[in-house]
Amino acid sequence: MRSKGDVSRFQILVEIAERQPAVRQQEIAEKIGMTPQAVSEYIRDLVDDGMVAVSGRSNYAVTKTGMAWVMENAATLELYLRHIRRDIIKHVSVWTAIAADDLKKGEIAGLYMKDGYLYAGKNPTSATATVYADARKNNDVGIFDVNGIIEHHEEIIHVCIVPRIQRGGSLNVRIDKLKKIVATVGLVAAVGVESSIALKSIGRNPDLFFGASEGVIDAAYHGIRCAIVIVDDESANFVKRLENTPLEYKIHDLILPDDQKSL
Repeated sequence: MRSKGDVSRFQILVEIAERQPAVRQQEIAEKIGMTPQAVSEYIRDLVDDGMVAVSGRSNYAVTKTGMAWVMENAATLELYLRHIRRDIIKHVSVWTAIAADDLKKGEIAGLYMKDGYLYAGKNPTSATATVYADARKNNDVGIFDVNGIIEHHEEIIHVCIVPRIQRGGSLNVRIDKLKKIVATVGLVAAVGVESSIALKSIGRNPDLFFGASEGVIDAAYHGIRCAIVIVDDESANFVKRLENTPLEYKIHDLILPDDQKSL
């Protein structure tokens, strides 16, 4: 793929193949960050080029020609990414970790994840790297020439839904249940002032407020169990984002029943 246009064609073909035959251009546009009008124009060109077939309104399918083009370019991309991972990043980049022990330049260190951070220490692990420069314990340390697989697992995100102020706000939250959930996680985020006030009412300030949605996803990828307290009219979009990740999540409706709500 030699141009941005080719990349866009590739993305659209992949999305059509995943959704065919009932394809909504709006969904594709949202997924790849493009306007619906631009997606429509690309699809029209793909039809003209014989890569996409149309049968009725909004019924599209990738043709054999289109699929062959996707496979060819996917293989090229994979080779390029493999080259970057194996030949460039591994040998040129210097990564940053926390020194679990006093380390010397040139020493081979074992790598592991703890509380969302990458550590380098003297104990052998499934992944190793070369120490870039001397470092004292608990200081930042440069590492390079990473080998092996760093043992790591993602964590769950608890999605705690609370009402907007028009529906009672923090006064209509199941505080007892919120307290129990928060006690089980390592990071708490809030979306909406109502969420922040609900957390403060149980003596817990949110760790994240601005950029909360992105922050909890990143933290969960780094192995930190998270809870995000989020107002009801923002929750659907956030859950939709989670559905496009491999992360585990659990939804908790913390809105009080009508017969228990404050007037």
